[in-house]
Amino acid sequence: MSGATRAAVAELAEAGVATVYEAAGRAGLIDIGLEPLLPGSRVAGPARIALCGQDDNRAVHEVMSRLQPGEILVLTMPEPRPVALFGDLLATQAKVRGAAGVLVDASVRDVADLRAMGLPVWTRWRRVRGATKDVRGSVDVPVRLGGTGVAPGDVVLLDDDGAAAVPADRVEATVEAVRARIAKEDGLRERWRSGELSYDAYGLRAEDDTAGRVRE
Repeated sequence: MSGATRAAVAELAEAGVATVYEAAGRAGLIDIGLEPLLPGSRVAGPARIALCGQDDNRAVHEVMSRLQPGEILVLTMPEPRPVALFGDLLATQAKVRGAAGVLVDASVRDVADLRAMGLPVWTRWRRVRGATKDVRGSVDVPVRLGGTGVAPGDVVLLDDDGAAAVPADRVEATVEAVRARIAKEDGLRERWRSGELSYDAYGLRAEDDTAGRVRE
């Protein structure tokens, strides 16, 4: 990543999934249930993707050879199922290679060990059931997660709210939109602290009062 891109990615991580999703026009949400193994973590980085064979994690072993510092490891397979694609031995490699975080659209195991490592991991399931290593799968290919396409190099964000993705060519524009949204929300927050109600500020009370009137 260039210095400018690294700074932009850090800014998106700090803003968080919900703010980035809203600022992007409610686009990019990875709409699946994910559990953060380290609650309170906020990470973002370019996607490094392994599309595994069904119930197989051979591609995860292969993608480790391409993983670069600061990247988000994205692991998925054609049909998400509670099969463990990732455990402590693979997590050891990911941490040594500098992964910013891991998104597992399947299962992880060795959860206590993963937490002790301090590597931020988000997973759809926690199950012990092991994967095979019979299908090579594909690495560095586009995938679709929770209704959103994620291509290699797209920025993936992860926090307690879940996950979102920003296309690589939209990062700078999204940062500008995020800044504008944060400024707007800061202004609203001050108004609510002063006692103003959103019910009135957004005109909802007036609409409800009008709708409740009996027309003659």
